[in-house]
Amino acid sequence: MKHSPLLLAGLVVLSFAWAFGLLSPRSALSGSDALLAQTGDPTASADPLLASPEALRAAYTLSTDQWPPAHVDEGVAFEELGLLPDVIHPEDNQPTKDRVDLGKMLFFDPRLSTSNQIACASCHDPDLGWADGRTTSFGHQRKQLGRNAPTSLYAGHWDRLFWDGRAESPEDLVVAVITNRDELRSTAEEIEAKFNAIPEYREYFSEAYGVDTITLDDLAKAVALFMRSTSEGRSRFDSFLRGRHNALSDAELRGLHLYRTKALCMNCHSGPLLSDNAFHNTGLTLFGTPREDLGRYHETGDPADVGAFKTPTLRNIDKTRPYMHHGLFESLEVTVRAYNGGMPSPAGRNAEPGPNRPLPVKDERVHRLNLTEQEIHDVVAFMETLSEPHRVFRAPTLPPDPFAEDAVDPGHAGIKRPPAPAP
Repeated sequence: MKHSPLLLAGLVVLSFAWAFGLLSPRSALSGSDALLAQTGDPTASADPLLASPEALRAAYTLSTDQWPPAHVDEGVAFEELGLLPDVIHPEDNQPTKDRVDLGKMLFFDPRLSTSNQIACASCHDPDLGWADGRTTSFGHQRKQLGRNAPTSLYAGHWDRLFWDGRAESPEDLVVAVITNRDELRSTAEEIEAKFNAIPEYREYFSEAYGVDTITLDDLAKAVALFMRSTSEGRSRFDSFLRGRHNALSDAELRGLHLYRTKALCMNCHSGPLLSDNAFHNTGLTLFGTPREDLGRYHETGDPADVGAFKTPTLRNIDKTRPYMHHGLFESLEVTVRAYNGGMPSPAGRNAEPGPNRPLPVKDERVHRLNLTEQEIHDVVAFMETLSEPHRVFRAPTLPPDPFAEDAVDPGHAGIKRPPAPAP
């Protein structure tokens, strides 16, 4: 008997989950039975719009408020997809060219770290979608960190930042990363002494912010302002929203419709940011394994937050793989297939809760979708239209450190200046 690629991929995922104690043998069996039951004609669909490319395109050439109704689970509030709004800047950190240029320098300057080797751009590289392409990032002394680095694009649109939402603004995030012992590992005293000793930085801060002495908060404000300035919104989907209705192919347009309907992506990934700015347990805590992560619960202590992580933006998503907080999903197709199967739920011998370790409960919004093979490919095709166009982003020239024998080579964050040749 020959099984479809969907069935085979599903069985591999189920076997992986079983091996890690995420599913019991009974759950794995029932899951495989369900996958067998949903195989069939890969092009079949009950939605008449999907059967007519002309009707589908006509429906989506209308304004977004006249698009076909979006499908979400009962009780879910959502915002329609749309163009990104302008970034709102804090009153005390309004943008000027001098401030943005200063923040850009600092974003690429590894002297923000105690080792002088890690810059913000080390984990948020513009050539890698402002992420780092790693499963999880490296920190101080190459320590393997526990979570995947999300893109720093669109930082000005978030209500909360970090996977667990512990920062309320980009300024808070910058301070938290600089002072985290496992990341940049600096202290306020150390970093203020370091940057006040660099004449160029003192001059730049005087011109941009009117301060004579640089503080950690000043550094954070400049970096945060640069992060807000990188927000884009120039994808093919944005072009489609602006009226260029041939920007999406038929398959991509089917994917948009499925995204908004049968695939139930709007349950969490709605609005201009393609995120509800909220936190959900998608069943990926790896509860009871060495990589267990209970997410926002570590920040709030609220049992309702066990296993909850921030809904990431899907903008530019094709350029920021791998996916999820643990970085274990290597492609969009793998990710969509996992959601199609309903994601795992904790079970097995290693999944015993404790007094300070409640059992994670998967969000009710995450459940089996029964997408066909063709529908999975169409949803992925639409998500690929969310990519920003590539642009060359040159690292700035950095002010030299007048006191360091191995001063930073300007423009090459983290690379030390080679020694001068012998006379």
